[in-house]
Amino acid sequence: MNDYKITNARIPGAAGLQEIAIRDRQIVAIDRFVDLDLSIVDAAGDWISLGGVDLQINGALGLAFPDVQMADLPRLGQICDFLWQQGVDGFLPTIVTTSIENIHRSLTVFTKFIAHQRPDTAQILGVHLEGPFLNPQKRGAHPEAYLLPLDIKFITEILSEYTETVKAITLAPELDCTGSVIPYLRSLGIIVSLGHSQANFEQAQSAFASGASMVTHAFNAMPGLHHREPGLLGAALTHPQVQCGFIADGQHVHPAMLKVLVRAGRYSEGLFLVSDALSPLGLPDGKYPWDDRQIEVINGTARLADGTLSGTTRSLLVGVQNLVKWGICDVSNAIDLATNAPRRALGDTSGYVGRRANLLRWQIDRDNELTWNRLDN
Repeated sequence: MNDYKITNARIPGAAGLQEIAIRDRQIVAIDRFVDLDLSIVDAAGDWISLGGVDLQINGALGLAFPDVQMADLPRLGQICDFLWQQGVDGFLPTIVTTSIENIHRSLTVFTKFIAHQRPDTAQILGVHLEGPFLNPQKRGAHPEAYLLPLDIKFITEILSEYTETVKAITLAPELDCTGSVIPYLRSLGIIVSLGHSQANFEQAQSAFASGASMVTHAFNAMPGLHHREPGLLGAALTHPQVQCGFIADGQHVHPAMLKVLVRAGRYSEGLFLVSDALSPLGLPDGKYPWDDRQIEVINGTARLADGTLSGTTRSLLVGVQNLVKWGICDVSNAIDLATNAPRRALGDTSGYVGRRANLLRWQIDRDNELTWNRLDN
């Protein structure tokens, strides 16, 4: 069905019931009453939203994004289809710290894939480089051997001819002695996210003033909030133009601290959900290779052999369901954190009208269990 009108719909961020008009699979109007003669789909008070956007995802279906090669182009297509089935409309494949050669090989593959990707599946919106410019004291599961000094020389070597492909980069701002790196990256149109960092409040404030606009997995790989040293996270949560990504799997951040985070971060004004999913996403629990090491996935949580938390195998919208189930967010705010908020973090503020109608329908039952399905399924 290409032309229709959805009635009695609740839309995250909008008051009351709305009507959504769709022509040729494109959203053409949203209002309380859309005066167009179209077939009607009654949402019966359910929530209707855009699909999710995942700004930090490290792999899926057994393929780690730092390891991709040209022979994996068909597998990338399969991953896009899988994420589409998981309710994700777009994502930033994330390349964690590895050798410069591996980074360039992966970027070459993603550049080619992006140029020819299909429109009817999850879209790769660019690449997120999580490293290698990280503080060794907060490197987490990132291999120390491949960490690099944060200066423009190494930045230009890493980016090479891939500045159009790299959408975002995570770095530790305290490693930049000159203060020149963040303005340089912003001049290239690359979003700067602070993470894996020991930055204090003043260093973080300076980085935000220079153009950094995001924080990578809030609370994780950074000092905790302290009443006399608010640190990187305190600087981010009190800055009106900064958005923090966070993981809602219940392992990376305790649900009680998630409640603190979403209130301090003003919900989707200062936050967005990420999955931080690893390559076993879509596969059962077990042991899997991870660079030259091994991770073990138990109940969707991945750890290195020494117990270091390395990621999850839960998809983005599971975080939405968790936030509602744990009583941290109402349905509208939870959906907004995975759909509209990540788009805004990328600078996309265009709203619903004019977009392709890749819509999700959300329902909640008496046990506070939130489910969703694609309207075109």
